[in-house]
Amino acid sequence: MAFKILVSDGLSEAGLKLLGTAGEVTANPKITPEELLAALPEYDALVVRSRTKVNAKVIAAGTRLKVIGRAGVGVDNIDVPAAVAKGITVVNSPLAASVAVAELTIGLMLAMARGIAAADATLKANKWEKSAFMGVELDGKTLGVLGIGRIGAETAKRAAALGMKVIAYDPALQPDQIRQRHAEPATFDEVLEKADYVSLHLPLTAGTKGLLGAAQFAKMKKGARLVCAARGGVVDEEALKAALDSGQLSGAALDVYAAEPPAAGSIATHPKVVATPHIGAQSHEAQTRAGIAIAEEVVAALQGKELRWKVLKND
Repeated sequence: MAFKILVSDGLSEAGLKLLGTAGEVTANPKITPEELLAALPEYDALVVRSRTKVNAKVIAAGTRLKVIGRAGVGVDNIDVPAAVAKGITVVNSPLAASVAVAELTIGLMLAMARGIAAADATLKANKWEKSAFMGVELDGKTLGVLGIGRIGAETAKRAAALGMKVIAYDPALQPDQIRQRHAEPATFDEVLEKADYVSLHLPLTAGTKGLLGAAQFAKMKKGARLVCAARGGVVDEEALKAALDSGQLSGAALDVYAAEPPAAGSIATHPKVVATPHIGAQSHEAQTRAGIAIAEEVVAALQGKELRWKVLKND
């Protein structure tokens, strides 16, 4: 049986080719929400990244849908309970971008430590301001990781190689499991209090929304720095701005935001923030892996085969 598959966000050529083995593939990475609602009744499978919002209304329109595939790890843009209630399988590809996001996280820490973005901007403006860019070293500093799953572990491994001491909090793991991931176990408050850099590697859920706010920033070391390449919304951006303005935090580096793209005048424009436009998974290697992995899962779901990464809830 040939299935009809709609790909509503960008996907690697390798992924598209593999999806084609199961049926007819339509790739429309610029499809609007209105166009998606109109087109979806014709399709058996929908493949998305983070741009497409698969809410209950979209799911209701997918009268033939058997599977929704998320090329990547986060499924906060998919109403998983609504899909499960309709008998639609949801799958993702959680391993594909781990290295890419971890490398970006390290890059963001280095950018903060050495003022790389600002130094580059001044030189491009034909200014030579060498004395203005006195930085700090990562060697010997403490990195606190909140959430040491796949990406957090890859980040910890790279930070340790740079000479950083790594501590981590993850309620889902035992202390020995955290140690196996290149970090020493710590409580949530210990991470905040002891770390020179705090890096977030958490999904956006009801329990993590606004997890880092004014009270948490007040517990951090004076002059500490924050890195978030996980999910927007985990950080209270207004509280972060206040902590930066007061000097409680000396810097932040963000790849994700509560609203994407962020509005003019948002936290992304703050002079103490290094900001990137949600590029954590944007490496050629990661996108190829994600495309192939999600295509394999979607094809398996359509063909009734065993699945590796079936998602049952938004956590």
